[in-house]
Amino acid sequence: MSSGTSSNPNGGDSVPADNPERLYKVAFDLPEETANWARASSERLWTRKTSVRMEVQVRNTPFYVKGIAFGDIVRVKPDHERRELVFEEFVSEGGHSAIRIIVKNDDVRDRLGVILRSFECSWEVDSTGYLWAIDVPLHVDYASMRNALLRVADEGKIGIEESALTRTHRDGVGLSGPDH
Repeated sequence: MSSGTSSNPNGGDSVPADNPERLYKVAFDLPEETANWARASSERLWTRKTSVRMEVQVRNTPFYVKGIAFGDIVRVKPDHERRELVFEEFVSEGGHSAIRIIVKNDDVRDRLGVILRSFECSWEVDSTGYLWAIDVPLHVDYASMRNALLRVADEGKIGIEESALTRTHRDGVGLSGPDH
């Protein structure tokens, strides 16, 4: 996962060519409302095998799937009709959070890049250039990052969705709620 790479929900998301991991795509079916907006019935994420049968670790940040972040462990099952592995259930948090940004004003892209780089986050941008999937590692001071992004959102230049926050990041900003 690198900053500024392009992706699409049907499986064209980029993974570095020099990446030594053996990665596999897993389909995450989207709820109807999200599927209509995404124009896809599922989002395919890169994963790698773990030592537990039918459990994989997510290796990129989703654009549309909620509740899943880079590094999370999920259980999968084969869908023989579709001839692919599909998401079955969330197993454990991997220590990263995932947020999405919708760019509402074209002149904000460079400013967003500066903010995200200052917090050592990586991100992917979809093919339209308007939807950004941001990976927030555990070490990031998420409260400070969130405040910086909320200032930009208050200007009407971006929209933000916190799609999967680790317990540490939720606690850091005083959010309660179910895990992941």
